[in-house]
Amino acid sequence: MQKKRIYIAGHNGMVGSAIFRALSANDNVELIHRTHSELDLTSQAAVNNFFNTTKIDEVYLAAAKVGGIHANNECPADFIYQNLMIEANVIHAAHQAGIQKLLFLGSSCIYPKYAAQPMSEDALLTGVLESTNEPYAVAKIAGIKLCESYNRQYGRDYRSVMPTNLYGVNDNFHPDNSHVIPALLRRFHEAKESNNPTVTVWGSGLPMREFLYVDDMVSASIYVMNLDHEVYAKNTQPMLSHINVGTGVDCTIRQLVETMAKVVGYHGEIIFDASKPDGTPRKLMSVDRLSCLEWTYKHDLFTGLKLTYAWFTKNINSFRR
Repeated sequence: MQKKRIYIAGHNGMVGSAIFRALSANDNVELIHRTHSELDLTSQAAVNNFFNTTKIDEVYLAAAKVGGIHANNECPADFIYQNLMIEANVIHAAHQAGIQKLLFLGSSCIYPKYAAQPMSEDALLTGVLESTNEPYAVAKIAGIKLCESYNRQYGRDYRSVMPTNLYGVNDNFHPDNSHVIPALLRRFHEAKESNNPTVTVWGSGLPMREFLYVDDMVSASIYVMNLDHEVYAKNTQPMLSHINVGTGVDCTIRQLVETMAKVVGYHGEIIFDASKPDGTPRKLMSVDRLSCLEWTYKHDLFTGLKLTYAWFTKNINSFRR
């Protein structure tokens, strides 16, 4: 039997590499991938040439320029330009190559800053975005609308999934530009190793956030990609077709930090610096649409953090270079 050829754009990132691991277990699949040096996805000519010369049956579009609040604030032009180019080039070239199935991976930052909680899919484009990552969010919204537009005009089957805050194996643990879980995990580990009596965490610890282990995100992505078209169409709308992916469960930052200290084995004092900003009080995704499609997550926060910390300690030398 001929193998299905699947291209994973962004296979070196946290989500892309997890998709690669998951699909590698399927004997009926041949995975196609290119590094950035081999294929610059912001180059329309390079992307067109790649799709024209490489037989591909399906695409997982996990490639993106990502970063924390600092990076988004410092380089907004880079974030909107690079992400718009990647999405437009890959989606259009896939269409021109006659590829019928594509899955676009977005972000929960697409929703308005003051969206009702939990945030449902129909909150899209109903209010002002969070200013710190607005350029990135606009690009991700454009990705959703690109998929929907090619579906409407050309009958393609391009789908979109929007994950909540992700963490896990192959995350970015850089001390300056990583997200909250990898940043805190590294801080607690280093505090334990150096016997620091205290760890200081920004904010009051009261804001609530939702976190999803990356392997669960991948499980949902593959599940949505392989849904029967009629089932997918029945549970979405042509111009509101994206699906939230999360746990539907949140916790306070204090609960996150206390769980993390337990996982790492840090027994010192945790100080919350309430003079520092808290950010949005709550950010929780509605997963009703995904639940109706009979998918749910497997890893609770403690289990996911344990797996992430085990991988971090095994690979710690690579983070110290």
